[in-house]
Amino acid sequence: MACDAGEENGETEEASGDAAGDEEVEDDDADEGETSANGEAFDIGVVQYADHPSLDAATDGFKDALDDAGLDITYDDQNPNGDMNVLQTIADTFIGNDVDLIFANATPAAQIMSSSTADIPILFTSVTDPEGAQLVDSLDSPGGNVTGTMDLHPDAISQTVELMSEEFDIETIGMIYNAGEQNSEYQVSIAEETADELGMNVQTATVQTSADVQSATESLIGNIDAIYIITDNEVVSGLDAVIGVAESEGLPLFVGELDSVEAGGLAGFGFSYYDIGYKTGEMAADVLVNGEDPATLSVEFPPELELVFNEGAAERMGLDWDDEWETIADNIINE
Repeated sequence: MACDAGEENGETEEASGDAAGDEEVEDDDADEGETSANGEAFDIGVVQYADHPSLDAATDGFKDALDDAGLDITYDDQNPNGDMNVLQTIADTFIGNDVDLIFANATPAAQIMSSSTADIPILFTSVTDPEGAQLVDSLDSPGGNVTGTMDLHPDAISQTVELMSEEFDIETIGMIYNAGEQNSEYQVSIAEETADELGMNVQTATVQTSADVQSATESLIGNIDAIYIITDNEVVSGLDAVIGVAESEGLPLFVGELDSVEAGGLAGFGFSYYDIGYKTGEMAADVLVNGEDPATLSVEFPPELELVFNEGAAERMGLDWDDEWETIADNIINE
């Protein structure tokens, strides 16, 4: 599961604003605090697309990496809560304040930041398909002012669908996602391709906001054998509704990241979002201090996958625990 958020170093002041893009708060103690090794202080605009544990952990990891590097950073933290119009306002604010770097957490945030400026380095994380989202020319050679870390291991989705087939004899998978998110469309296409190869079917329902999640999930009942929630920002934000339906209907719920297993999903392949955020922070330090060019900094993949089962979730979904799961799991929790 994702690592717990690290303690913020007292020497690093955060300037917080609301989602509409308040003016950045000046760090009155910046001149008195410890500066970076090269004597410089930096301003970073942080935009996290929405609130949920995985994105929160990635932001914590990013800041901890810069703190561990000994950099003197003032942060302007912004969260549009999924509102694309507010995202554009945030981008305009960062540009107007001439920040030294932008950290964009999740695909929609990265897309708006990237389309708004070619002059400010942008480091992203929690992005599933950087090429498909038109953030980079290629993973090896991004080619512009944008690079970062992905949140999709190449094998995560195919292995999840294979798990459903081999261990649960599932024939029809129900997937709920936001069709407006390019990363979600991409993940669903991988699941559909793998399911087709295995003789399985995928039934989908789409949402626009997290408020639509419960009704979308309920619309699939009667036609599916299991539910699979990918790393869709809107659906993960409304995950409690999916869990409630899965438990009431006795359907196994598979999820796309480990925080969602801990929250009540039955099983998922994942990794620590804190770790990919931390890696992005290390890359940001290279850009700020060492003058590395995002155009030549390769996009990084997440670490090795871990398969986690939630025994408590299995019980609430009315599933008989299979000892075989203990032999294939890397970790079993009981939440």
